Amino acid sequence: MISWYHSWIAAIRIARRDAWRAKGRSALVLAMIALPIVGVSAADLTLRSGELSAEQSLDRKIGAADARLSDSHFGPVYQNPAGDTSAPVGGYENYDPTRSRPKEGGPDPVLAALPAGAEAVKDSSGHAKVRTRHGLLDTELRELDAHSPLTAGMLTLDRGRLPKAAGEVIATNAFLEESGLFVGSSVLPRGAKSAYRIVGAYELPSELMKPEITAPPGTLFAPLDEALRAAGSPDVRTEDSYLVKTGGGDGFTWNMVKAANAHGAVVISRAVTLDPPADSDVPLYQQQSKDPYGLNRSNTTEMAVLATVVGLAMLEICLLAGPAFAVGARRSRRQLGLVGANGGDRRHIRAIVLSGGLVIGAAAAVIGTALGVALTIGLRPVLEEQLGLRFGGFDVRPLELAAIALLAVVTGLLAAIVPAVTASRQTVLASLTGRRGIRRANRVLPFIGVIAIAGGAGIALYGSTSRMGSAVVAGGSAIAELGIVALTPTLVGLFGRLGRWLPLSPRLALRDAVRNRGRTAPAVAAVLAAVAGTVAVATYEHSRDLQMRHEYVAGLPHGVGVLNADSSAYKEMPALREAASRHLPVATRADVDRIVVGKPGCESYSSDPTCGRAEVLTPKDQRCPLYEAENGPDSFSPEEAKKLRTDWRCADSSRISGSQGPSSPYGTVVADETLLRVLAVTDPGSVSALAAGRPVAFDKRIVKDGKVTIRVVTDMAAAEGASMRREDPPGQDKVFAVHQAPDTANSWGSQLILPPSAAKAAGLATAPSGSYFTLDGTATGKQRQALDGEIDRMGVDADVTIEAGYQSPDNMALLVLTVFAGLVTIGAAGIATGLAQADAEGDLKTLAAVGAAPRVRRTLSGFQCGVVALMGVVLGSAAGLLPAVGLRFAQRREMEELYAKSREMGYSVTEGLPYVPVSVPWETLGGLLIVVPLGAALLAALVTRSSGALARRAAG
Repeated sequence: MISWYHSWIAAIRIARRDAWRAKGRSALVLAMIALPIVGVSAADLTLRSGELSAEQSLDRKIGAADARLSDSHFGPVYQNPAGDTSAPVGGYENYDPTRSRPKEGGPDPVLAALPAGAEAVKDSSGHAKVRTRHGLLDTELRELDAHSPLTAGMLTLDRGRLPKAAGEVIATNAFLEESGLFVGSSVLPRGAKSAYRIVGAYELPSELMKPEITAPPGTLFAPLDEALRAAGSPDVRTEDSYLVKTGGGDGFTWNMVKAANAHGAVVISRAVTLDPPADSDVPLYQQQSKDPYGLNRSNTTEMAVLATVVGLAMLEICLLAGPAFAVGARRSRRQLGLVGANGGDRRHIRAIVLSGGLVIGAAAAVIGTALGVALTIGLRPVLEEQLGLRFGGFDVRPLELAAIALLAVVTGLLAAIVPAVTASRQTVLASLTGRRGIRRANRVLPFIGVIAIAGGAGIALYGSTSRMGSAVVAGGSAIAELGIVALTPTLVGLFGRLGRWLPLSPRLALRDAVRNRGRTAPAVAAVLAAVAGTVAVATYEHSRDLQMRHEYVAGLPHGVGVLNADSSAYKEMPALREAASRHLPVATRADVDRIVVGKPGCESYSSDPTCGRAEVLTPKDQRCPLYEAENGPDSFSPEEAKKLRTDWRCADSSRISGSQGPSSPYGTVVADETLLRVLAVTDPGSVSALAAGRPVAFDKRIVKDGKVTIRVVTDMAAAEGASMRREDPPGQDKVFAVHQAPDTANSWGSQLILPPSAAKAAGLATAPSGSYFTLDGTATGKQRQALDGEIDRMGVDADVTIEAGYQSPDNMALLVLTVFAGLVTIGAAGIATGLAQADAEGDLKTLAAVGAAPRVRRTLSGFQCGVVALMGVVLGSAAGLLPAVGLRFAQRREMEELYAKSREMGYSVTEGLPYVPVSVPWETLGGLLIVVPLGAALLAALVTRSSGALARRAAG
């Protein structure tokens, strides 16, 4: 035992000395091993620091209060102890909003739920557009007494002061950055009569990217709502909650929570969150499952994928670092021979080379972990900004960091195993004389590789045809890739047969690579692994892009544009239309209006009691029975449902769906015949009907006896109750004689086009909604930017969309992977080339002695690097196709099963199987096969010296 200990101590000292002597090579290997450790240790510390404790999370949610109470909007509810899940008493299936929901304008149920003697601070919030230096910004408005001790911890004042009086607000740093405003400037919510002065900047510790403005209670929403009502716009919809401090020392107990639930309030309680009751005492868990949506399922698959990724990353590092250790062992062979000559055996030789991996791995572990922790500490503000939250503190977990550091040590040892075994097999005489010796190729490894390739491919194929899915495909592909790595020495030998047809320099390079497979194979395998990942992602993304292009459905005719704006921007719509015509090459413009019930700025689904809607009624006998039955499609057998799906009343109409236009949710627009011309509707009957003031219907389900009924609904509460009873909403009917457009006409989203004269004759109020337009040519980027700039200056929430067909998304991940594969290829090939130059120094001296030109050394070096890169890229391209093809086949099977089930249940009537193509990205493969090896060869040739000192070649 003592002898073993001292021999390893001596081996480690020798390895440390050799590593210090070869500083460049040691630094290269250390960097390769340490860089992943830096990233992983920094990520571990960042993620752990970003995970807040329960106490820290409560401080940011409820400040120093005992609880936060908010309205459930469902009447009496049950909730979980954390207060993030609730359900109406009796469940959603028995919920009746007409009986359970509190009446609009009635007493606040949260106030009734407050315990006696409790102190409460109201926290109100709502969303609105705020005018900024750049236009409009969707901002959360808030009323809160920030001076109250109960709010401590909820927000952090960065600069300035807290608001004290009406007309003063504080804003988050995120709002100031996005708006271009600053402390001391004024801000104006859209619709408000007077501006507010920003007196301070603050941040929300858990929502750093949230644009928000906070004002003292009663100074923001009431004046803003008054101004909006005067302008004919709906009020800001606010959500109220209360920070509560009880008088008792036990805080807001579970019994208090249940009492508040009975009043319709949901509670986040500090005492209950930190000390939750047993599940048997939680009524919600008696009514429904604790995890009804399966959100807390085991993450076994994710852990398996993570382990696979870590394993492949370690393999890549070992393949890259292995040749470097081989270089050290080759250059230290005389020293190793002296160890053997003085009584050392093979295990001592192996121990010295392995100690090199141990020393560099340990150094990489220490340096990588230290750098990771230091970077996290130094870049804390940047990391917090990226995560969008402030750390609760640095959560250093020594065991996790030790495990990450151990990965570096293990990686160093694994990378040194093959060089150690190879060095130990050299005879003492061969090591002392510098002879290379003769080593037979391993006859077992190729068989293992073939078995792994066949088994992995079989597993991947099985995964693509079974229900086990993509995880099995990925596992099988990883096994197959490992098999190719094991088979790499044999494949390198097969490449050598091409040498007879090559000129001198590439033939020498290929011969040298084949003769020295011990250094060539790891480098080729490293390139293979990197390229395989890139090819797999590229093939999968290219195939998916073709599928998305095939499935793309245009929202408008090609080249047609549409101008949209918020309902509240009806006053600015004429100016918006003129701006679009001025900045874009508009050929024809069709202006459209919408039917308005109530205020001109009302949305169709507004909760404002002064707003309503105009709804096109479908005659009852022309409605789809699948949706009219009490239980919907479940009321019918699969055969009946399948048959009903083919009924004309239930068939989906692609002619009137998916428009990008400014129509109402019910597909009714007010426009003249110009709209048909812009939308390329050429039916003469439809054009003449609109010109004559007669509406045109594109959905035959809403037409009966040549007429269409529009119901004007003013009582939204009664309409909602009727909807719950599966009845039509009460209201006043407007009946129009219409022209039915042919089935071939595509209205691009409109059920009904109502001429302005018909709407006026029926007494329907309208408001400007938007415009469709055709272009004389195409809009340039400069023209679009000019229009967007004017819209911003107008301070209106509007956008312009022009149908340009399917556009392939920019795939930054694929570009990063391609660059990474190129760097790994050049690095691995460069390491192999350096080792080859060390081995081939004798050959180069001989070439110089017989009169070879100085450039031969440079070209030979370039071809050696290029040969390694080319072999790795070719093998990697072939290996990368397997996972991509397997995943696409698995997706095709899943979609075909879903399609078959839909057909069986009657949910689809389209013919043909889903289109899931498998397409090879030849441009990417061409770049990898040509550009990367060529670049590696040129780079190696450029950095290699043309001449070397002429010396006597060693014997042997």
